[in-house]
Amino acid sequence: MYQEPIAPRGEPSVVVIGAGVAGSWQALLFARAGYRVTLLERDTAEMTQATSHWAGGMLAPWCEAEAAEPLITHLGNRALDLWRTYLPETPFNGSLVVAHARDRADFERFARMTTDHRRLDAQGIAELEPALEGQFREGLFFAGEGHVEPRRVLPLLHEHLRASGGIIRFETECDLEILAQQPDRIVIDCRGLGARDQHPELRGVKGEMVIVETAEVELARPVRLIHPRWPIYVIPREDNLFMIGATSIEAEDTGVSVRSALELLSAAYTVHPAFGEARIVEIGAGLRPAFPDNLPRIVVSKQKISINGLYRHGFLLAPALAEMTLAYAQRGFMHNEVMRSA
Repeated sequence: MYQEPIAPRGEPSVVVIGAGVAGSWQALLFARAGYRVTLLERDTAEMTQATSHWAGGMLAPWCEAEAAEPLITHLGNRALDLWRTYLPETPFNGSLVVAHARDRADFERFARMTTDHRRLDAQGIAELEPALEGQFREGLFFAGEGHVEPRRVLPLLHEHLRASGGIIRFETECDLEILAQQPDRIVIDCRGLGARDQHPELRGVKGEMVIVETAEVELARPVRLIHPRWPIYVIPREDNLFMIGATSIEAEDTGVSVRSALELLSAAYTVHPAFGEARIVEIGAGLRPAFPDNLPRIVVSKQKISINGLYRHGFLLAPALAEMTLAYAQRGFMHNEVMRSA
């Protein structure tokens, strides 16, 4: 059981619980601001049990506007600046949205519900993504969006934290209430669904994914396929890997159904036929923590701050939420749409 030693009087100290994307950004921004930070995680350094392990890693605030509240786009837009500032190597190659001709009505709806895109014809799609030449008649290009590979960027965030003077302790259990009672400490709870003891209204929303490998397709950016029943995204990763996902299922098991796997793979095949010969590397699912309104929430008290409910927007929103928490700790700033007192 971890108990942090008492710091010298007057020296700011922060303990962050949970080393997923939310907790890692909290720890990094506090460390960069001069706080003495310890990041605690009960999982191993590989973080295979974390929701972040199964995430897509898309930084797409304008695409998300199709189904999310305006708050998500607003916070996500700010978060893009923070990704660029703290991890300048983050790829911002944009997002491409496409649809087959029979689904043009859904494509037009997506275009109306979103902003900051430009329309492409078949030639424009081919110029942007040569692998998709001849596959689609029109598309939407969101030039300002980006993406990260979660399993690579999380260790990078941890590396930046250490370089900023922070400490990370993996395979470490802790008592939240005992930590919060220690003087001169701020405890930041980023446990996701593990925080149900504090937030019983949290629920898990399952997101299923498939990772495939093929050298026959090259993509420079995420591609979203609009479909009335099974819209998907295909996200390029290193080493000829592609992550295929998009399901949001109101269930709390982490199994992947045959139906979901078939629909994800069938949809990927319609994006490019070469995916039909791709090798399946991994199939899995993660549970995203969500409040009833699917919006993030920061709950603050004197020495404890809780960040939770990032739903399917964890990698997009985590930097902006960390900036809010830091502003609260430094000068009492409260964002009325996100923050509330315990």
